[in-house]
Amino acid sequence: MLGVIAKQLKSHPALIPLFVFIGGGAIMSIAYLSRLALRNPDVSWDRKNNPEPWNNMKPDQQYKLFTVNMDYSKLKKEGPDF
Repeated sequence: MLGVIAKQLKSHPALIPLFVFIGGGAIMSIAYLSRLALRNPDVSWDRKNNPEPWNNMKPDQQYKLFTVNMDYSKLKKEGPDF
């Protein structure tokens, strides 16, 4: 299969940017989805040891990828302890 792709790229060099951008987009989307699956507190992979990981979040802990004008170190807890 890679031989067929290489042969097409040699005969049609204008397709090279298409393959580069499609491949880069696929890699970035896989990286973002894996980050969501592994780092997000809403996802629980281990039900026995940590069934509710969102309760272990500290109020000053940042888990979002990008926040605008938010300083997590100055936040205080707003709710009760359960």
